Amino acid sequence: MFLKEQNMNNESSVSDFLLLEFSDIWDWQIMCFIGFLVFYLAAVVGNLLIISAVASDHHLHTPMYFFLMNLAMQDVGQVSVIIPKAMTNTLMNCRHISYSGCVAQVLFFVSFTVSDFSLLTVMAYDRYVAICSPLLYQNVMNKQACIQTITIVWIFSFFYGVLHTGGTFASPFCSNVVNQFFCEIPALLKLACSDLYLFEIGLVFFGCFVGIGCSIFIVVTYVHIFSAVLRMPSAQGRQKAFSTCVPHLMVLFLFLFSGFFAYLKPTSNSNSPLNLAFAMIYFMVPPLMNPVIYSMRNRDIKDALSKMLGLQSSSSCVFSILFMQKCKHKHNQS
Repeated sequence: MFLKEQNMNNESSVSDFLLLEFSDIWDWQIMCFIGFLVFYLAAVVGNLLIISAVASDHHLHTPMYFFLMNLAMQDVGQVSVIIPKAMTNTLMNCRHISYSGCVAQVLFFVSFTVSDFSLLTVMAYDRYVAICSPLLYQNVMNKQACIQTITIVWIFSFFYGVLHTGGTFASPFCSNVVNQFFCEIPALLKLACSDLYLFEIGLVFFGCFVGIGCSIFIVVTYVHIFSAVLRMPSAQGRQKAFSTCVPHLMVLFLFLFSGFFAYLKPTSNSNSPLNLAFAMIYFMVPPLMNPVIYSMRNRDIKDALSKMLGLQSSSSCVFSILFMQKCKHKHNQS
């Protein structure tokens, strides 16, 4: 018994962890690095463009775009917590991550994920008020209310991340081999040597119930939104509303399904490709899809991006030159 406790204490004082490697073949490692790099640049550039467009155009200083800008900030943080380390390990043929680095990954990944989902819920409510109660919108979603909402989201998300991080690393670890390419909570809990990990499991289930409650709230909200949209006399307005809401719900359900699977699936010590696939989906797809769904389909954002990048002036100049050449050609013919 004494030897067992001594062994546990020695093994729990790990200074680093070994993450899951994608392949031991150099060519496949290069392919993984390129794939991560392309995704990371696409997600970061897309979200940074949204942040810059909203910040630079005073026409977009409204509650809807204020929440959208914060959502883009959360998405940049979420992918930056994991992808750079994964790219470094893949390129350097290394599996190591320090203990403090693993703690930081868990803390910030949980915080950004929770704040991302919280903002999706807030944005659904914002659309509900704007479409179903337009006369009350200015009073309900005023500047002070928006700032207070964002502050609450940030504080609550960070506090929730601290709770998860403390619950995950409170238990001593019997091994430092993590069966995932980043410090994921379910993979870390499999390494626990004591019953202290039950507190973290309780937090996970509590978070899942809260997530289900928020999902039900979003679904009910969009049912009311769709009902109001169907009563709109304009066919163009109905099409615009549906084209925005339906993709939003698809990404939301994809995020929830993959996340719930990763946290609620039966524990297993084997390396399953399905575990890797679901982990990549629930942390990679939403940050990449959110700019497309909420921005690239929005005319106001398109106009702001065109103005910021100088595309409108360039197009106007090209059109003017072509028009003058055409007029000059007609004049010469006459």
